[in-house]
Amino acid sequence: MSDIAKDIHTDHVLICDAEGPKLAHERDANDLLSAAFAHSATLVAIPVARLGDDFLRLNTRLAGDVVQKFANYKVRLAIVGDLSPQIAQSKALHDFVYEANRGQQLWFVKDMAELEARLAG
Repeated sequence: MSDIAKDIHTDHVLICDAEGPKLAHERDANDLLSAAFAHSATLVAIPVARLGDDFLRLNTRLAGDVVQKFANYKVRLAIVGDLSPQIAQSKALHDFVYEANRGQQLWFVKDMAELEARLAG
């Protein structure tokens, strides 16, 4: 399967395939943003399987840099999948996910159904 674009409520969402390239460096965000622009997407949904090893290690600053790049281009980001084991091991990650989910730029959701519910309002 490849990445697909889909309308979910009022958003045009680029849903990334779990088998695609990893988001392992800040420059990898450029490819995702290019794909988002090509599909006129306002939100990119990335499966947890696509995250590079350093993404959830907040001290690497990768997550923050990627989120900032998406914000600069006014494209929202959703990380889709179960992160409970990683969150349980890191208070900083727990706090980051909690704060992100309170905003509109970055969401961490367990599955596409939860993302669809959040987009419904």
